[in-house]
Amino acid sequence: MDTLLRNSRRKLSQGLLFWSEAGQGIPVILLHGAWNDSSQWSSVIEKLAQDFHCFAPDLLGFGESDKPKIHHSIDLQVESIAELLQALRLERVYFVGHSVGGWIAASYALKYPEQVEGLVLLAPEGVKIEQQEKRWQQMRKLVETPPLFVKILKFLKPLTKMLGWQEKIEQDLAQRHIWLQYPTACQLLFQRQKPEIEAELLQDKLHLIEAPVLILQGGKDSSDALFRSQTYQQLIPQAEFKLVAHAENDLPSNCAGIVAEEVRDFINAVKLI
Repeated sequence: MDTLLRNSRRKLSQGLLFWSEAGQGIPVILLHGAWNDSSQWSSVIEKLAQDFHCFAPDLLGFGESDKPKIHHSIDLQVESIAELLQALRLERVYFVGHSVGGWIAASYALKYPEQVEGLVLLAPEGVKIEQQEKRWQQMRKLVETPPLFVKILKFLKPLTKMLGWQEKIEQDLAQRHIWLQYPTACQLLFQRQKPEIEAELLQDKLHLIEAPVLILQGGKDSSDALFRSQTYQQLIPQAEFKLVAHAENDLPSNCAGIVAEEVRDFINAVKLI
């Protein structure tokens, strides 16, 4: 039977926040990834709502939430979620976060530990990787490539194909197309000043997380994603790490059944502690 999602909106200090919810009981907040919105969690909620009260917001600047022309940061996202939980009178919750949503969830647990019962982090962003600055520069350069230059590359396709460059060019342009649809994610991940982003990275703070933590990671995801998840596991006291061997980079959409089962088992185990 299809789960009926209830859609709501609430005016917060930085703008209107949209969320979907379903179920009742223990509150579970599901935070989407960088290149997604709350619909990423639809199949997971379908399987969890019979046991828990699920809330899936569109982060500020994403989906149907407002897209204010402000300087975005991880802390701003944390505060918008804190405002939402206060408005909904939710005092103790579980967070499930993917990618940048995992970064926000972990940051929330560090800032408001008294409100967090547990964390399930799926391929979380938010810790430093090797050659981090070089990676940021590559991503910025690709996103900021002038449209005219993109047109020229397409016009030169016969030449680039002959030179063996076409496959890489097509991959880069496809990635650029995705990134341009999520300007807030670009700002959070690589289009801010280096000192600001580095100040919000968590590798020096993860040891302070008090809540129980489960980390899920796709075995066929990128080496950078695997490194970040392992860093979370190594630095958070008693964090549990599980590898979904056949999964790639979008666990909520592609492995909804596994994610829902792991979340359910995790919450039931935490309740027994």
